[in-house]
Amino acid sequence: MKKKALSLMLAVAMVVSLAACGSDGYTDTNNADTGNSSADSSNADADGTENAGSQAAGTEGSEAAVSDMNIAMITDSDDITDQSFNQTTYESCKSWAEANSVPFTYYKPDSDSDEARNASVDQAVAGGANVIVMPGYMFAATVVSQSDMYPDVKFVALDVGAGDICEEGVGEGYTYNPADYTVTDYYNQDNVYCCTYQEELSGYMAGYAAVKAGYKHLGFLGGMSAPAVTRFGYGYVQGIDAAATELGIADEVEVEYVCAGQFYGDADITSAMDTWYGTKNVEVVFACGGAIFTSAAEAAGKVGGKIIGVDSDQQPVIDADYGEGMTVTSAMKGLSATVNSVLNDIRDGKWNDYVGKIENLGLVSENPEENYVQLPIKTTQWCDTFTEDDYRALVKAMYSGEITVSGDISVMPSTTVKVTDYGSIK
Repeated sequence: MKKKALSLMLAVAMVVSLAACGSDGYTDTNNADTGNSSADSSNADADGTENAGSQAAGTEGSEAAVSDMNIAMITDSDDITDQSFNQTTYESCKSWAEANSVPFTYYKPDSDSDEARNASVDQAVAGGANVIVMPGYMFAATVVSQSDMYPDVKFVALDVGAGDICEEGVGEGYTYNPADYTVTDYYNQDNVYCCTYQEELSGYMAGYAAVKAGYKHLGFLGGMSAPAVTRFGYGYVQGIDAAATELGIADEVEVEYVCAGQFYGDADITSAMDTWYGTKNVEVVFACGGAIFTSAAEAAGKVGGKIIGVDSDQQPVIDADYGEGMTVTSAMKGLSATVNSVLNDIRDGKWNDYVGKIENLGLVSENPEENYVQLPIKTTQWCDTFTEDDYRALVKAMYSGEITVSGDISVMPSTTVKVTDYGSIK
């Protein structure tokens, strides 16, 4: 393992210098200088998967009791009100901490940079945190640099994979094939748990459901072309193609595909969506990536268009803000399930079942509610041509291997339906 010679000395210096910046309460006081933020958010699990399958339980563990846990969550480049990845993680951590009487604080970095995210980790440790939850691939650099500095802290990195870590650790000359490297050379595996999600599976479910529900002109609006976004998009295209082929209407179905180049909507992106909905007559757009859905929803609202949400069940937010009935479904991943499983097992002394692993979470059951990737049962717009029972049968076929979905993101999937890839708006 490539250790940093002065890491422990620096860690001590950081803790001493930042000791006044932390908090061991449930929420922080807004502080623009330190990057700490607060919000009074709902405790409900945003992705609706609180019953999802948990990790295998171990029998050994030397970790502290729940009374010694002190949890911090760091946001990536957005806030806990992003109605997506950060918010779901924050609400899940906060709810678990309150239920278990454990101190919890979240930190918002003061800029979108590795340095700012690392500084937030320094602040969290100075504030007493010994479990730090970090949602999103942007934290790969933090895993590389901070896991050695704080060997006694448990790092939970959601949506961070071996490729992300190798890219940051290798730097210039990286081949973009993590198999060419030994990932543990670049971070301290002794105090880190990483996981990614099989987004292609819930993307497939959403695309399949949309075509079965009667939509023939579909769109995909991604945020940045990060691996997770691409897996969602390529799975979506595969699901559309499969459903259209089954129905014998592949020649009638087409897909517009683009990435925005950022994880939030703006006038330029809304204008592009206006063209899709208003000129090209796109019926439904899968808006994938943080707050990017705002531009798609603004455009859809002008012409009665539809939206597919992502990460969590976005129907309550999208429909409330942009129009009742706008959200067809949401392609979800079990952030809440992961947070609850890991924190439960840290509490129960089973951290050793996680530490050093980089897991790819997906289907663990033929029952949709138990999986780490799924559609929301309560808010999906079921219809005569795609019922809840049809969805359950689809998941069963995917779990058994009768239906397979490729997770390859090196090239757009080959399809019978027409797919037009516009690259990036920005």
